[in-house]
Parts: sequence; structure tokens; C-alpha cells
Amino acid sequence: MSAPKARFTLEFEKPLRELEDKINSLRASSENAGMDVSKEVKSLEIKMEQTRREVYGNLNPWQRVQLARHPRRPYSLDYIGMLFDDFQELHGDRLYMDDESMVGGTAFFEGRPVMVIGQQKGRDTKENLRRNFGCPNPEGYRKALRLMKMAATFGLPIITLVDTPGAFPGIGSEERHVAEAIAVNLREMSQFGVPIITFVIGEGGSGGALGIAVSNKVYILENAYYSVISPEGCAAILFKDRAHAPKAAEALRLDAPNLLKLGVVDGVVKEPLGGAQEDPAATGSAIRKTLRDTLTELSKASPEKLIAMRYAKFRAMGVFSE
Repeated sequence: MSAPKARFTLEFEKPLRELEDKINSLRASSENAGMDVSKEVKSLEIKMEQTRREVYGNLNPWQRVQLARHPRRPYSLDYIGMLFDDFQELHGDRLYMDDESMVGGTAFFEGRPVMVIGQQKGRDTKENLRRNFGCPNPEGYRKALRLMKMAATFGLPIITLVDTPGAFPGIGSEERHVAEAIAVNLREMSQFGVPIITFVIGEGGSGGALGIAVSNKVYILENAYYSVISPEGCAAILFKDRAHAPKAAEALRLDAPNLLKLGVVDGVVKEPLGGAQEDPAATGSAIRKTLRDTLTELSKASPEKLIAMRYAKFRAMGVFSE
């Protein structure tokens, strides 16, 4: 799946784009006039690299949320194509329909059979409608559970890729019991005696994310986020105005560094400077190494040990005070 070619610029990236435009303009004018502007271009390139490091080296939580939503960011199927061989997508929940915002199937990771499941967004309006903007209906969670039960039956490790603003909150979704579908997934995932490994690759919104993330190990990409609610939703509730989303993002501590510090995730996967979209292959390689090491570690544990580890992991989260 190829990313769109159109350039997309976030507000905090504008100084970089201005420098890039100046460099391109200088090069174009030098070609037309036959002038040597190599020194000027070199000076601007040095300044651009310094600016790049300053911008991306000091991102606040809201800016990371914006990067997590970048339209050129790799999605689940992109990573599945990079990391796994012979992916065989399986469809349907055997109850109602096939939810295309949740993809999954068998594959091989470096020669080892696994079950891989991920939430999938679209690249354009047509595909986003097909994928429901990455917001699964209850059928998506029931399909994921069907595949996870199959994996547990055959002793296959389960790999999940989280990238959703949240489960779909529409009337039909509620009528078909989306909350119950997620709750059942949480219960069943806690009891599977196979390794379960999750990567939050973009947005990790609320129960929509947790519905495939009750895992032995949860990793998050450097510019992804994982939160009980979106910054806009939190701002609407607490401040009565979605414009306060940056303030809410700061308060939620939903970015990778804070999540690691709080023990919500087990590790942070580094991204190229500027985000995963700048070098998807390098991001995929970083995920591959983490996945390889984690599979090696978890494969040594018995089914009983894996279940106990999962229980202890989630019980240890949070601080309670009176």
C-alpha cells in the first residue's frame, strides 16, 4: 500500500518547509541563470538539519499526537508487508459481517508461524469509508477474537498492531454491543496460553485499542500515543472546548516517554527523525528487532507462566490513593 505523494505539513513543521522551499528555489534559479549557489545551499542545508533536530527533538505530547495521525504514516498492512511472509488474511466474525477496519490472518515471522492482527485506516476518502476510518465495529473485535482463539488452539504467538482513534460509537455498533465485544476480548485474551505482543503504531484510543492489547508485552512507537480518551474528547469534557486539546494531551500523559515512565508500556521503539513516515523501512527494522527479541524471550515461558505474567502486568498498573 503506497502512501500519498502530496506533501503534508504540520504547523510545527512549517519552519522546515520554508527552509526546504528556499533551497529548492535557489537550486531552480541557479539552473536557469547558470549561477553557482552551492555555498548558499550548503549553508541552508546545515541550518535545516539543525532546525530539524531542534523541532523533532523537543516534541510535546500534542505534537506527537499530530505525528501519530500523519496521513503518510505507515499503517498495519504496511508493517505486515514489511515484517511477515505469506500473510493469509482471514475474514469475518462468523456472526454478522467482515469488518475491514480490523485485519488479521496467519503469517510467518522469520520462519515461525504466527497470528497477526491489526487495525487498518484508509489512505483516501474511499478507502477510509471502507475501513471505517480505522474505528472497528463489534464485528471487528469478534473477528479478532476468533483469530486469537485459533492461534491459541494451534500454539501460535499472537502479534497485534494498534492504530485506532477508538471503537466505532455509531448506533448500529452500540445496538450490536460493541462494549460487550471489547469486554469479552479483554477476558479471553487474559487466558490465552500463548505469547501475545502488541505494538501501538499510531493512535491508541481507549477501549478500541485495549480490545486487542491485553498482552504480555506492549510496545509503542516513539511518536504514537496510547490513551483512555482522545485529547479532543478530554478537552470537550473537562474544558467544554475541543480547542484545549493540546492542554488535555499534556495532562493525559499519553505520549511514549510518559507511558514508559508510568509502566503502561514495556518499551519505546525509536522512529527516524521526523516520524515513521520519513523512513518506513527503518521503522519496520526497529519493530522487527524488538519483535524478534521478545518472541525469543516469551517462547521460553510455559502457558501458565504467560498467563500469570499477563495478569501481574495489568494488576501493577495505576496508583490508588484515598
